[in-house]
Amino acid sequence: MLQTFAHYGCHFLIPLLVALVWYKSQWKFAFLIMISGMLIDLDHLLANPIFDPNRCSINFHPLHSYFAITFYLFLLVPKKSRLLALGLVIHIISDIVDCSFM
Repeated sequence: MLQTFAHYGCHFLIPLLVALVWYKSQWKFAFLIMISGMLIDLDHLLANPIFDPNRCSINFHPLHSYFAITFYLFLLVPKKSRLLALGLVIHIISDIVDCSFM
């Protein structure tokens, strides 16, 4: 129960907090762009089984690899990609929190 709350809380509440604090005038847009970072979970469709509650996704799925994470960090630098990069990095942090419970 705590693991589920921590995982999904990080996925949704942290982007909302970031949007409300740093993107006040456009918080809805910022929140939606950051939430779109959840699309990297489509790489779970490549795994067999697709869902395994006891599997840490970090460095298991292609879009959760250390190489991809490094790319997401570099995307934080240009202003044009920053919101999406924040969503991706927050997503990875959420997954790391999830893995820490395992």
